[in-house]
Amino acid sequence: MSTLAIRLTRTRGHLLFERNLMVYRRTWLTIVSGFFEPMFYLFSIGLGLGHYVGRINGFSYASYVAPALLASSAMNGAVYDGMTNVFWKLRYGKVYDAMLSTPIGPTDVAVGETGWAQFRGVLYASAFVVTIASLGLIHSYWGALALPAAMVVGFGFAGIAIGVSTFIRSWQDFDIVQLVQLPMFLFSATFYPLSVYPVAIQWIVRFSPLYHAIVLVRSLTLGTVGPGNLLDAGYLVALGLGGIWLARRRMAGLLLT
Repeated sequence: MSTLAIRLTRTRGHLLFERNLMVYRRTWLTIVSGFFEPMFYLFSIGLGLGHYVGRINGFSYASYVAPALLASSAMNGAVYDGMTNVFWKLRYGKVYDAMLSTPIGPTDVAVGETGWAQFRGVLYASAFVVTIASLGLIHSYWGALALPAAMVVGFGFAGIAIGVSTFIRSWQDFDIVQLVQLPMFLFSATFYPLSVYPVAIQWIVRFSPLYHAIVLVRSLTLGTVGPGNLLDAGYLVALGLGGIWLARRRMAGLLLT
């Protein structure tokens, strides 16, 4: 077992999770509001434009787009909270400076904040799963695993968001984040099959973490599950663990030196 894995099993990260839960219980509306963006895309593009698009791989366009929006919803929740929350605490609130004067260490901070960001992403995904299920857009019993898959997606993006947030120096730097996140959302086979892109673009898309997230969730809701989905899940788990490792190293360097 690696040193990081040993430290993760001994972490006090749950203490930060509990703190965030108490803080956000008074501002729950800011969390609920994040659910509506994927819903707008689903009704305007999936159901509206889908009327003219027709079927893709034997499924309605809404059924094809819905799992992609589910994965994107988990990503958005994890990235938004993972970056803005940690950035403010690190650069302005100086919350971690006080925490690290207690037995809580950088690993505890990284794990606790990743867990909270993942939780927020799963909240978005949970409401979305209920919606698409009620609309009849889940076509397989494998769809019961869509929410656990969203948890994996949330973990992957939460971990890397926490790690990247330690490099952000000002609120203007979030423009760069949007510059990465928006194209990833549009070109990760979210609205069109990968085959419509030129071959060179296809290879670039295959490296996108959101592409792997979408393939994983879409396979479950449409019943096209295969061995490759284990690689998709593994990719996201590795991304999350790598983000936690990066965050703990960066926080130790920024706050303990």
